[in-house]
Amino acid sequence: MTIRSKIVSCGAYLPKRVLTNFDLEKMVDTSDEWIVQRSGIRERRIAAENEKTSDLAIAAADEAMRNAGLTGGDIDGIIVCTSTPDNTFPSVAVSVQAALDIGNGFAFDLQAVCAGFVYGLAVADNFIRAGQARRVLLIGAEKFSSLLDWTDRTTCVLFGDGAAAVILEACEGLGDQTDQGILSTHLHANGKLKDILYTDGGPATTGTSGKIKMDGKEVFRHAVRYMADVVDEVLEANGIAADRIDWLVPHQANIRIIEGTAKKLGIPMERVLVTLDRQGNTSAASIPLALTDAVNSGKIMRGDLLLIEGLGGGITWGAALVRY
Repeated sequence: MTIRSKIVSCGAYLPKRVLTNFDLEKMVDTSDEWIVQRSGIRERRIAAENEKTSDLAIAAADEAMRNAGLTGGDIDGIIVCTSTPDNTFPSVAVSVQAALDIGNGFAFDLQAVCAGFVYGLAVADNFIRAGQARRVLLIGAEKFSSLLDWTDRTTCVLFGDGAAAVILEACEGLGDQTDQGILSTHLHANGKLKDILYTDGGPATTGTSGKIKMDGKEVFRHAVRYMADVVDEVLEANGIAADRIDWLVPHQANIRIIEGTAKKLGIPMERVLVTLDRQGNTSAASIPLALTDAVNSGKIMRGDLLLIEGLGGGITWGAALVRY
């Protein structure tokens, strides 16, 4: 028998404030038509000024735990995927641990920007496969509005805030593609491209968190290529054809990148999860937010085969094959 880590529950939290493209028209030189054509985004959620990333993470984690019928004593470790922590240290994860009365297992933040949740899946899965944890609370949580230059129309229209969580639990399988759980994960990075998407600050440089800077054309160009490559890698590693995939669960950055990946796979858009029109790019939170939305709406059912993929600053990218 093979030890797998399966997703037993999901939870999500979105801030109350909705910022539409029409609202942004009053703030910067842009238009609803321009934003929709280039990104597919129509609105996004923005956290309140006094709402921290940890607040978003705690709300999402609490829902995931309630949906699984678990208490803090049932969780062995916490991983929070975020690029917008409350503080340089301590981690958001320890704030979640304290707020939800979770035991003294491991708790740490993981930073791989928009690919963070895929990286987190791999790390949590390896803890479970190694027998070092039975249940891991994995959270993607971002307050990207705190990194935005609200006078920069090329970036401020793209991002939003939110959090979502999954609970991964050890289970036994046969070791083939019929198993429930995470079947494989594939992670990559190319630091030579770090200057096409970054923040212009940090504790060791400016002493501030900085603001997002992005070369959109270069990010798009590399995203299309890297997403195609990692999708092929997943299919080849698992010996399956693309038509076996029930749902593509992409990072919610740009509808054209999503459509390009789906076309490469031959998957119709009806089988692709899309939430960026309502939520914008929520970085490490976008994949679990889309996953939770689809589970709650009944789109994703037990036994469905999911291809999860994302790319973020670094450049970091990765994918996972998961049987829900």
